[in-house]
Order: sequence, then C-alpha cells, then structure tokens
Amino acid sequence: MTAFDASKLIGDLEVSLDVDVLVGAYPDRDGPPSTPETVLDRLAAHRIRAGAVASLRAALFDVRSGNDEVLALEGPVVPIGTVDLRDPVGAVREMDRLAEAGVRAVRLFPDEQGVEAGFPSVRHVARKAARLGLVVLTGGDVRRFWQPFAGLDATVVFLDTHFYHLGDFLVLAADEPGFHTSTRLLNSPDALESVPADRLLYGSRTPHYEPVVPLLRLATSGLKPEEIAAVAGGNARRLLG
Repeated sequence: MTAFDASKLIGDLEVSLDVDVLVGAYPDRDGPPSTPETVLDRLAAHRIRAGAVASLRAALFDVRSGNDEVLALEGPVVPIGTVDLRDPVGAVREMDRLAEAGVRAVRLFPDEQGVEAGFPSVRHVARKAARLGLVVLTGGDVRRFWQPFAGLDATVVFLDTHFYHLGDFLVLAADEPGFHTSTRLLNSPDALESVPADRLLYGSRTPHYEPVVPLLRLATSGLKPEEIAAVAGGNARRLLG
C-alpha cells in the first residue's frame, strides 16, 4: 500500500505567519521537542516562515521570566505575551509592561490555568487588553469564551474554534467585527469557506499539533488565491504588525 503523500496536495503553499506557536513543555505530559530552535526548524520544514510565539513557561510556571524568554527570541518570531488569569491584578500589570516593550498581543490559557469564562478575572483582563489595544489570542470553547470580550470593541482570535461550533462563531462574528478564528480545528469540508476570509488566521499549534492537517485543508479549500494568502499570514500580519 502506498503511503498518503500530503505534500502533493499542499503544493507550493507557504504560510507567512502562523498565529499559534508555543515554546516550552507541559509538565504532565510527554511532548515533542519544544525549544525555540526545534520549534522554528519544524515550522521551516513546512514552509511556515514565521510564528507568533508564546511561552508555556509563562502560562504554567512563571509569567515574567517566560515572557522575557519570548521577548529575547531571535529569528522569524512575533513575540506574544502571556498572563495568568488566576492573578488578575498581576495580569494587568504584566500587560502594561508588555505593551511598553512593544508587544502587540497577549495570549490566554484558560484551560491550562483552570479558569472559566465567567470568572471576574477574565472580564478584567479583557477590558485591560481592549484599553491597551492589544490583540487577544485565547484558547477555550468559543461558545463560552466570547462572553468576556463582548461589547469591548476588542480584537480577539479564538484559537480553539472547532468545526462543530463554527455556527456559533459565525453568529458571534456577525455582531463583533473584532472576532477572528484560527483554522486549526476547522477541518470539515466546507468550514474555511463558511468564514469571511478576513476573519481567518492560519494556526498550527506547533509543536503540539500536526501542521500538515491545517495546511492540507487550506491548500485544498475553495478559497481564492488572494484569500488563501490572507489566511496564510496576511491577516495575522495586519493584526499583529
């Protein structure tokens, strides 16, 4: 039996900026090599030219040192700050520091930090991010995690939008022009084509997810070439600078 060769279908597709890249490790699970060098090499191997990189160390252990590691990275990296939603007072202080350092976006890890959408800390952080003009990249179920950002004129990228929940995202996005979604879990036959192309950002969650899957779906989509280019990094560049 001949092995399936996804590269033939992906063709010459290149991604100029992947919005969902992590460095660091989860302490409670095995994972692939996740040093900055190995992660960037993995991106390059799939013709992903740059990554919006956040730190698991910042999310799980120590916010400041993890963020400082990301800020010090060299190469094709857009640094993404991280805050601890369990410490809303410290989180807003850290966002001030990140904004002063020129960071354009902050990433939220509600599942990893055991925080629910209805917690006051999330709304507090959402308001601060909106006031600072920071883009928010957030995990969590979009059917719940839209709520803290509603009515704030916030720019939010929902990183975990599943194709089962795509209808909910579309309803939300119609009322919230700043709501966007990653392509990572939108793998049904018509998922990408159902979302306005200017609201879609390519995300792979390298190295903790297989980048071939979202690459293959984007390459074989029914989107126009200019729309594919927007999804494959143009939209992310517009939002993140």
